[in-house]
Amino acid sequence: MSLYHRVREEAARRADALWAVALALHADPETAFAEHRAAALLTGELERAGFEVRREVAGLPTAFTARAGRGRPVVAFPLEYDALPGLGHACGHNLIAAAGLGAALVADAVLDGHEGTVLTVGTPAEEGGGGKALEVEAGVFDGVDAALMFHPGVYDWMRAPLTAQEQYLVGFRGRAAHPTGNPTEGVDALAALIELFNVLSSLGRRLPAGSHVQGIITHGGTATNIVPEYAEGRFGLRALTTAALDELAAQLRTAAEGVARATGTTATMDRASVRYEHFRDSEVLSERFAGHLDRAGISLTPPTPGVYLGSSDIGNVSGRVPAIHPFVAIMGAGGSDHTPEFAEAAASERGRRVLTAVVEALACTAVDVLRDADLRRRAWEDLRRTEG
Repeated sequence: MSLYHRVREEAARRADALWAVALALHADPETAFAEHRAAALLTGELERAGFEVRREVAGLPTAFTARAGRGRPVVAFPLEYDALPGLGHACGHNLIAAAGLGAALVADAVLDGHEGTVLTVGTPAEEGGGGKALEVEAGVFDGVDAALMFHPGVYDWMRAPLTAQEQYLVGFRGRAAHPTGNPTEGVDALAALIELFNVLSSLGRRLPAGSHVQGIITHGGTATNIVPEYAEGRFGLRALTTAALDELAAQLRTAAEGVARATGTTATMDRASVRYEHFRDSEVLSERFAGHLDRAGISLTPPTPGVYLGSSDIGNVSGRVPAIHPFVAIMGAGGSDHTPEFAEAAASERGRRVLTAVVEALACTAVDVLRDADLRRRAWEDLRRTEG
């Protein structure tokens, strides 16, 4: 019996239990860095299967690793399980967690620890907290040969067009005054902040595709009869690549400093979020996954040019380890994630069919990585080319 056939049998045998895990996560959503019950559920499943579990990795209370087998090569399955405030699992992380869990259990069962290591990585707070980015910096993905995950979506795409993103707080400090009593003594910090918005509006018209700056005012003064001494805005930056994001951040700093000089204020600029790097797709591994998924009747295509689907901290992993992050549709292309309708789809019958198919395809891809040294070599060569 071929290993692929054994994977298919194992995935089918575990399908009901994995769907139960997905539904349990869906029914009990927890937000970033507070996913205590989700982490307990997932680690409990892994411990029962004989995985060696470490909790609170990278100093994060709801992060974990679970390891089976030993030595190199190592294939990792990142699990996402945080939900959105007020929307629950409207990004389908319940399916991501169940799929990674299932693929790890299946791959370990068919290989029986003789082909290297299956590593499951619990990655909290993808929705803004950057759990994977923090884990990368802590060395959690050191020594890993491939990171395999999928994301439910509204398209069947072989790879993820995910941009780099980060946020900054820009503050202007002026001098308070009464607008009628001593108006000439005031230096209006809010006026400076508004001028920065004007400059960024002009800048935005000549930014390259995939780049943008979006800002909000977080502090604009304390009273209408006082010239604001301090004003502050929060700005979200996105760009096609991490290098382009750095350039965009430099442009924001130049604009803020120029406005400060022009208005007689002083400006400060501080990063206000974890930086998400752009996603570097491992083409050779994505093609392998797509081939396995095709057997289940789901055909993946390249993404539509010019369409970008936000950002994710899997980008930080993909810059250091060959990684895949395909999108598999659980609802029609007219829908969108981060909506109540997508949350409903994450517990739908279509979601269940996708979960079963993806578990099999991820496990087959993991088997390939662990048993095929040439495949691993080509995946690392791909990654080194993207670094150049």
